[in-house]
Amino acid sequence: MTPDVPASGTTPVPAPAPSAGLPDTGGPAGVADTDHSARNRLVIGLLLVSTFVVILNETIMSVALPRLMTDLSVTAVAGQWLTTAYMLTMAVVIPVTGFLLQRLHTRPVFLLAMTLFSLGTLICAAAPGFGTLLAGRVVQACGTAVMMPLLMTTVLTLVPPAGRGRVMGNISIVISVAPAVGPTISGVILSVLEWRWMFILVLPVAVGSLLLGAWRMQNVTEPRPAPLDAVSVVLSAVGFGGLVLGLSSFGEGGEAAVPAWVPLALGVAALVVFVRRQLRLQRADRALLDLRTFRSRVFTTSTAVLTVSMMALFGTLIILPIYLQTVHGLDPLGTGLLLLPGGLVMGLLAPVVGRVYDRSGPTVLLVPGSVLLSASLWYLASTSAATPVPMVLLAHVVLSTGLALMFTPLFTAGLGSLPTRLYSHGSAVVGTLQQVAGAAGTALFVTVLSLGAAGAAAAGAADPEATAAGVRSAFLCGGIISLTAVVGSFWVRRPAAAGADG
Repeated sequence: MTPDVPASGTTPVPAPAPSAGLPDTGGPAGVADTDHSARNRLVIGLLLVSTFVVILNETIMSVALPRLMTDLSVTAVAGQWLTTAYMLTMAVVIPVTGFLLQRLHTRPVFLLAMTLFSLGTLICAAAPGFGTLLAGRVVQACGTAVMMPLLMTTVLTLVPPAGRGRVMGNISIVISVAPAVGPTISGVILSVLEWRWMFILVLPVAVGSLLLGAWRMQNVTEPRPAPLDAVSVVLSAVGFGGLVLGLSSFGEGGEAAVPAWVPLALGVAALVVFVRRQLRLQRADRALLDLRTFRSRVFTTSTAVLTVSMMALFGTLIILPIYLQTVHGLDPLGTGLLLLPGGLVMGLLAPVVGRVYDRSGPTVLLVPGSVLLSASLWYLASTSAATPVPMVLLAHVVLSTGLALMFTPLFTAGLGSLPTRLYSHGSAVVGTLQQVAGAAGTALFVTVLSLGAAGAAAAGAADPEATAAGVRSAFLCGGIISLTAVVGSFWVRRPAAAGADG
């Protein structure tokens, strides 16, 4: 472990907070070190900006599919793979990042991630057809999958517990705002330019982050020997990949080449074997994903509530555009702009939420946040073709406010409750479950919408009214699930000691 990283169970004495919004971090044995603080702020700042850029691409394709279907002459099911393959690759690669973060320094991991993402973006921008575009999305996703756990693990290693809330607030901007504004950005671009510009405009930013990182990124963690169990890698890929693929197939709403239950059943079976193998390997510290992270009650509860919240976020992002465009007749640009205020609210609140967490802990944020989340979903469950669009906008802003109050305390309390040696594993677990939750939320909301709309159509309802009925059913299901987040929010506590075993 490097001298500037506090040992497990120790709390360094923080220096005065800098104006950049990132707290100073301590030097050896908890003694403030200005040089290390400046270095750490630079590293975290680079990681934040780069991670925002890569995560933005996860949802940027959502409103672009109709244009791509026309320009590339592909079906809706094939076009959906541009999003499905991205999520699938993330779910397969993220579990391996725990191994990478243990074996390699910060700088080479960052350069690997941004090189892959920049290369994937270039392939997408120059793609002559659908196959090349899909390959570029997969390469992009490989880089994105590495960045998120790298950011989490680095922050947990460098930032003392007293200042983590503020930095995790900035991470919440990345995690929640980037996917929320993706549809808006793509809608604006597609209103004036062709689809390639979604990648052309991102490319210089990605390459700029790569070059700046190659110039200024420094190593802030100390690698340690860690074996790679090839069998675990295969089981993880089949398990998490099958789960995301099966759930995404349910959410596509079209005829898939393979029934959705086949990859889903295969994924569940592989995950059962994977878990059993990790439980055996972790006794000798050889697990690909160390499941001792779940011995911490705070981590387990926080992860469960976070999973429900991510299901609500991704489910809403897929259902609201359908409702606004089919029932109210908005175009993609208008839909993206209507969803923009919610994303902006999440971004503006995140730093404030981080400071409140540092001062008062998670409960004062999680309880009202989960109530707002649940209340907005229950209101959306009452919408119809006659519901005014401004009321839908207000409900989305309330939902976004609730999520903004929840993400920072969930990440900070959950990951902060782990011992230092499990930071990389905890970050990989959270990142993987985010992808599974996104796929599950999309599949659940779309499936329930389809069933509700079909039932209403069979009863004689016209298309807009039938769709509105399906939307109500989807949000009703989301409202019921959100009640588990309300209950769980009362059980998340601030970790008793940084780095303590759960």
